[in-house]
Amino acid sequence: MRIDILTLFPEVFEPYISTSIIGRAQREQRANIHVWNIRNFATDERGTVDDTPYGGGAGMVMKIEPIHACLQAISSQFTVARPKTHIIVLSARGKQFTQQKAQEYSTLEHLILICGRYEGIDQRVADHLADEEISVGPYVVAGGELPAMLVTESAVRLIPGVLGNPASLHEESHTVSEKIEAAQYTKPEEYNGWKVPDVLLSGDHGKIEKWRNQ
Repeated sequence: MRIDILTLFPEVFEPYISTSIIGRAQREQRANIHVWNIRNFATDERGTVDDTPYGGGAGMVMKIEPIHACLQAISSQFTVARPKTHIIVLSARGKQFTQQKAQEYSTLEHLILICGRYEGIDQRVADHLADEEISVGPYVVAGGELPAMLVTESAVRLIPGVLGNPASLHEESHTVSEKIEAAQYTKPEEYNGWKVPDVLLSGDHGKIEKWRNQ
């Protein structure tokens, strides 16, 4: 699986995508992640990537031209066999990101994530260049970089072979009918007067399963 991330702040991704699960997935060639600086595709010498909004209003809006040019540069790398590509704009006005979406993305050959900043991205990017807009939650952050990391990790960890123990994916949070995973405990049995529930110490797997389902 290849993932391309378009951003104005590529430096924030390097430590994240080179460590832990994502780093291992890349070293094992199960995932291939590229980060692109949108500013490198600006059409003027000043590297302008934003402008004032039509109709007035506060803040600046990211321009369509540098983003389109960056997408074309990515496309040009596939001179022989072009993979089926799914392009996402990370936006507060997009559809809610879910575990089901993560599962869908994990099966893709090629995923492109476009990170917004300022007051957002010219809507023509979402309408004419992308396949969908995605929001990671009903709140606002400064840009699409953190959401892109969330989407990337959620999808990459579901690629077969990425997790050392595949059983970790079985019936975990939000995978079975959106069921929330039960609370987990480990040793010691008691700490500071706080005890592990007796049912988990009983050895009765039927009771334990019933407790977890509840």
